[in-house]
Amino acid sequence: MSTSRHRGRPGSLGGQRDRLRVAQVAARLIVEHGLADWTLAKRKAARQLMLPDTTAMPSNDEIEAALTEHHALFGGEAHEESLRAMRAHAVQWMDRLAAWQPLLIGGVAAGWATGYSDIRLELVADDPKAVEIELASHNVVYVALPSRDGDPATHLRIDSPVRTSFGTSPGSSMAKSGGTIRLTVLTPAQRRNRPRKSDEPRLTVQAVSALIGEDKRPR
Repeated sequence: MSTSRHRGRPGSLGGQRDRLRVAQVAARLIVEHGLADWTLAKRKAARQLMLPDTTAMPSNDEIEAALTEHHALFGGEAHEESLRAMRAHAVQWMDRLAAWQPLLIGGVAAGWATGYSDIRLELVADDPKAVEIELASHNVVYVALPSRDGDPATHLRIDSPVRTSFGTSPGSSMAKSGGTIRLTVLTPAQRRNRPRKSDEPRLTVQAVSALIGEDKRPR
């Protein structure tokens, strides 16, 4: 039987290679073109590689790993400087939102973020509306985002740009603007019971400050 007929099957050696290739190309598209829809990035990558529609797509965990690898190979100092700028911006917002025990999560915490990535903060509040009231009282413009199916959390978006050099070609000094703040507000019970990956970073303001070399002792 022809090997090509088994090439895209998930368990085959060819299928595993294709998943890796799709993840690598999808990571490049995400970094260079700011594709926020990772499913779309995977499909575009598969088309660029001229793979059949039946090809098994990589998981989001594999995309995160490919993004980490891409930054290690091509990001250089620009990636490190930009990641530090986004983390420093996160610290500013974590200070502002200290009453709700903010944690930095997502790509900026893990290090695979691109210049188009959101800075994601998780807050805990007995009444999530209290966070919205606090933002409004300080004239912070925010947008309430629809929750995904089965997700009881409150999601808010704040446009708060920070200048970074993510997403630029190697050796380029051109900066891109990123830094949208996305807040996930949970009640204490929701935070305790929220399912998480065991290796998902969830950083306190002290931990983020340590990463960027700032002294942030517990209050």
